[in-house]
Amino acid sequence: MNTPYPPPPPPPAGRDRTTLWGVLGIVLGVICCGILGIVFGWLSIRDARRYHQSPVLGYVAIGLGVLNIVVSLILQATGNYPGWNR
Repeated sequence: MNTPYPPPPPPPAGRDRTTLWGVLGIVLGVICCGILGIVFGWLSIRDARRYHQSPVLGYVAIGLGVLNIVVSLILQATGNYPGWNR
């Protein structure tokens, strides 16, 4: 009745790039390319599940990538996109 829980299984072999993909997704999703933010966010979530990490960076990267795409489309539709002349 008083036996402790067994230790968690070791993480799979390989490199954990969860933080790398998440940070790249956030930076690229905000600065230039919403699509790259979404792709890197998905990679971050995938690695977070594989290595039992938090997927928050991936979700933030996807959200900012989608926001970048939506804002860019609105600015282009209204003709207010900076540096874009019709």
